[in-house]
Amino acid sequence: MRPVLFLAALALLATPAAAQHWSRSWMAAPLVWTAPADKRPDLTDRTVRQVVRLSSGGVRIRLRLSNEMAVAPLTIGAVHVALAGEDGATLPGTDRVVAFNGVQGVTLSPRAPLLSDPIDLPVKPLTRLTISIHLPQGAATPTVHAYAAATNWIAPGDQTTAINLTGATTIGPRLILSAVEVETARPAPTIVTLGDSITDGVRATNDSNRRWPDLLAERFQKAGRRNVAIANAGISANRLLSEGEGYNALARFDSDVLAVPGVSHVVILEGVNDIGAATAQNRPLPSADDLIGAYRQMIARARGNGVKVILATILPYKGAGYWSAEGEAVRIAVNEWIRTTDEADGMVDLAKAIADPADPARIAKPYDVGDALHPNDAGFAAMAAAFDLRLFR
Repeated sequence: MRPVLFLAALALLATPAAAQHWSRSWMAAPLVWTAPADKRPDLTDRTVRQVVRLSSGGVRIRLRLSNEMAVAPLTIGAVHVALAGEDGATLPGTDRVVAFNGVQGVTLSPRAPLLSDPIDLPVKPLTRLTISIHLPQGAATPTVHAYAAATNWIAPGDQTTAINLTGATTIGPRLILSAVEVETARPAPTIVTLGDSITDGVRATNDSNRRWPDLLAERFQKAGRRNVAIANAGISANRLLSEGEGYNALARFDSDVLAVPGVSHVVILEGVNDIGAATAQNRPLPSADDLIGAYRQMIARARGNGVKVILATILPYKGAGYWSAEGEAVRIAVNEWIRTTDEADGMVDLAKAIADPADPARIAKPYDVGDALHPNDAGFAAMAAAFDLRLFR
């Protein structure tokens, strides 16, 4: 055989029969658990059960567990995933064992995530999954996502195969689970939504999947764009520049946006906490140029990785406890830049979508959950409806 033909044959042998294209269909950004130790449940020999709703579907799935915010190893026992029924129950016949590097029990290294092996469980868009994790040795400082907008459970012993848990109690934060990814035949666009409590879904009806990224995922499905994944990287109390809850957006941009499998776009809705926290703590306000500089840094870093940036205007918050006229002036200046700049790949005017027409500094009453800061379910729906889906081509 001639050398060129021989090399071509070797290349064909080395090519997998079907290329793997992974995208992140569900996400909870990893955080340190800041609750006092005496307020945390004992997780020794406990099963943690969590329900998530995917945004997109695929032929297989894989789980991403996280020990990224811990300095000690974390021992995981059995892990199972199944299609979800009511109240965390698993649907009969759908239970799958989850393996990691070919084995079921595993130890996560400190400061590290761990991907499962691919799981043969085809899923449709908007599928709900029940994920059960047994912690034989417990976890003193597990990596969490503090706000879930969903019910999670812990139960004694290894109940990972149970259809219904016995002796379970509820728990607020997500524990250890940070993402579910799906495999598709062709590359699928993945939109990361980077933000604070408004993106995290604080004050959305619990267990309803009414956060605005959830509702945006539904819009893509209704529009026939069934392969679009949305990974929600919102963190309640997060900020662009300074430390609030979790690392600031500039610090976590690589891990929570650029490292997401399949990421094609990022929607950035942050800044109100930078302005408001400075007011509440009687510190100097960040200037509009400070916040715009943060957006410009993220635009440059995204562009360097082939990711498109969609900027969202900062929502009105007059009447909230940390509002001030000086902070409002900063918000107005930043929003004017977002509306007029050509530096990003697009913008969505979420502020206008939920503002009171008679006083645009306030959220309109039908969209206000009651604190003048967070939208209610109707407000989240108005935000999701404000997106031009053509931005995500």
